[in-house]
Order: sequence, then C-alpha cells, then structure tokens
Amino acid sequence: SYFVTDKVLGWLVAFATLGIQIGILVFFVVASEANLQDDAIDIQFTWKCPRDSFVCKDTADLAGAGWFIFSVLMIANLAKDMISGSKLIYHSLEVRHPIGSRIRYFIGGTLLCSITLFALYKHVSFTLPPYLR
Repeated sequence: SYFVTDKVLGWLVAFATLGIQIGILVFFVVASEANLQDDAIDIQFTWKCPRDSFVCKDTADLAGAGWFIFSVLMIANLAKDMISGSKLIYHSLEVRHPIGSRIRYFIGGTLLCSITLFALYKHVSFTLPPYLR
C-alpha cells in the first residue's frame, strides 16, 4: 500500500487511486438506484402477469447457485484487501513502530477497509433486484 510510505508521491498516487475507485463506485451506486417512473432505466422486470390469468410468475433466472458463485467471487476478490487493511490497522496499534508510521498504517488500513466495504455494498446493491433493496 502506498499509504505506508513517507514519500509524498506515494500518498498522491494512493489518494488518486482511491478517488478514482470512489468515483467509479459512486457511478454504479447511482445507476443501481431504482426510479421506476423513469423510462430510461436499465431494470429488467421479471414478473410476468398474463391478462387472462390472476396468477403471476417470476421469470428471474437468478437461482441459489448464482448467488453462491457471486458470494464466492466477491469473497475471493475482496477478502485480500480486507485482510490487508485489517493488518495495517493492527500494526498501527503496535508500540514498537514510530508514531508517524502508526498514523500512516491506521489511515491506510481504514481507507483500504472502507473502500473494500463500499465495493461490496456496490456489488450487492447492483445485483439485488429493486424489491429486495
């Protein structure tokens, strides 16, 4: 992580990367918000209600296996960052490190864990159907 260095260029790269990630994630979070009055939405409606029947059926093809694969992929991709951020926060508590390093570890770990949880939120909110959000 560039947050553990004491070089200004490393911090600039880290904050630039963090800003780009937040910008991309916010774009997807805003796109996942359902405004059913808008005709330009990308939501696919899965309930089919024939006019000659009182019974509607859900035609969604997202089954338990799909959610399992989604969960495994999210855990596999995001766990590394969550573990690294947690380790940085843990190292910030160790007295053997100088105070400047401890502050950098804490800030870096907190930001890494925060962006990882934001990415998880974005993936879940973008994947869930609007009626489950």
